[in-house]
Amino acid sequence: MTFNLKMILVVGALALSACTNPNGLGTGGDGPAVGKGTGTGILPGSVNDPTSVAYFQQVVGDRVLFTVDQSSLSPQGRVVLDGQATWLLTNTDFTAVIEGHADEQGTTAYNLALGARRADAARSYLVSKGVASNRLKVVSYGKERPIEVCSDEACYSKNRRAVTVLAGGLTG
Repeated sequence: MTFNLKMILVVGALALSACTNPNGLGTGGDGPAVGKGTGTGILPGSVNDPTSVAYFQQVVGDRVLFTVDQSSLSPQGRVVLDGQATWLLTNTDFTAVIEGHADEQGTTAYNLALGARRADAARSYLVSKGVASNRLKVVSYGKERPIEVCSDEACYSKNRRAVTVLAGGLTG
């Protein structure tokens, strides 16, 4: 076979395989098919999809912040965790790892323990709101994974956190 004939066959096969959705070009003349085919305008997996990780991270909020040397939840942290609990109770295909973090001040051992207490505080709160404990794991990174690097309170305050990282939800 010549190179041109092979290319034509490959392009043809790709074109045919792309045509497996009969509604791919529209919904019966009403315009393009959007989202889940329900006409909702929601793109699956986008920040507009209330079942998506992007929605959880950006709308619900995936992190709570702590004050210096503390693992107790602030009122703002509880609000974020209330939203996380509601989302997790609605989206039962997901599990989560709650990461505990600390700022760069203090020893590695101290910050690992502090990060663990912060992650445990968030996990305990979610469990108290009805999220099954077997869906939640905790890990502490202490000061090893900062999101801001500088020796300034503006950076420190962003690094003192618990972050809920979702896993699962790939059943569809």
